[in-house]
Amino acid sequence: MPVPPDAAAFPAPLDPVELTARLIRCNSVTPAEGGALVLLEETLSAAGFDCTRVDRNGIPNLFARWGARGANRSFGFNGHTDVVPVGDASAWTRDPFGAEIVDGWLYGRGATDMKSGVAAFVAAAVDFVRATPPQGAVILAITGDEEDVAQDGTRAILDWMAARGERMTHCLVGEPTCPERMGEMIKIGRRGSLTARFTAIGVQGHAAYPHRARNPMSALVALLARLEAQPLDSGTAHFDASTLAITTIDCGNPASNVIPARGQATVNIRFNDAHSGASLSDWLRRHAAEVEALTGVRIETGIQISGESFLTPPGELSALVGKAVAAETGVEPALSTSGGTSDARFVKDHCPVVEFGLVGKTMHQVDERVELAQIHQLKSIYGRILRDYFA
Repeated sequence: MPVPPDAAAFPAPLDPVELTARLIRCNSVTPAEGGALVLLEETLSAAGFDCTRVDRNGIPNLFARWGARGANRSFGFNGHTDVVPVGDASAWTRDPFGAEIVDGWLYGRGATDMKSGVAAFVAAAVDFVRATPPQGAVILAITGDEEDVAQDGTRAILDWMAARGERMTHCLVGEPTCPERMGEMIKIGRRGSLTARFTAIGVQGHAAYPHRARNPMSALVALLARLEAQPLDSGTAHFDASTLAITTIDCGNPASNVIPARGQATVNIRFNDAHSGASLSDWLRRHAAEVEALTGVRIETGIQISGESFLTPPGELSALVGKAVAAETGVEPALSTSGGTSDARFVKDHCPVVEFGLVGKTMHQVDERVELAQIHQLKSIYGRILRDYFA
């Protein structure tokens, strides 16, 4: 009779729901680590991954690789364990860090964005390398600084990788990507994001004698009207039209009969590949200079570019992910560039990158929660991607 295999040689599959719950119980409000990366490092090291903390300027990051450094073919996952603040804790019906399971849903801050995604790809990667050790490398790049300024998170990991000859051939970012149902959307790019802050400096005066003052608010209104007068574009092949939104306009003036000396306004632009951060910065400064010349009010312009637009053209990577999604969900995913920014904006300079994750309807909300079935399904999708990639 054949000898039954030693059960210890075949560890039980890693449960992504349990791992998600353990991560939620880590209070990792950005940029606090909260024990989340410690937990992941322990889990991955036990499975044979070579783990390194890549902290920079106090920001916690984790790099984990199974396989040889410099492998000809390596698949990477990227994600984050930091979460946004709870907000009004009294508005929650469940403990934000309690990881309670109710009626098939797991509650907690980060349940959707994106501790479940991290747990799913960690569990998929661990089970994959144990069952079918690939000819190549599996790399996990996990940061604790995506929800904040993101200067020392994924960027730090990529800088560290470049200095040591570590390389991902392709990468998948596990952010939530599906608007309503599991499997409906893969992100193949993102719009760029730019914030411009205008400070108008005029001359204070009495509201009854406006000719003796130089009103900075009038200059700001004129500038904002110019910026909104024409659409930036009508969209491109893979992107919707760029948008400009006025987000603040204020002077802090409590008096109704005083023309203030100074006012501020802020606009945010989400732009497609018809523009760059530099071209839009030039456009904004040109309009500010023209209004300054017309009004005599000095306008200072400060611009922050959070990320450029990028596109991973439909091809090998999106086809690989799309095939796995369809096989596991029965849904043919659309390829999209909608939404805000993600750390894919940094990864795209390292290797081709797409994003796929679960339904993101409750992310950043009170009572953030994720359906247990979706976590298991996401692990299955990531596992299939790895098997197909290294087949």
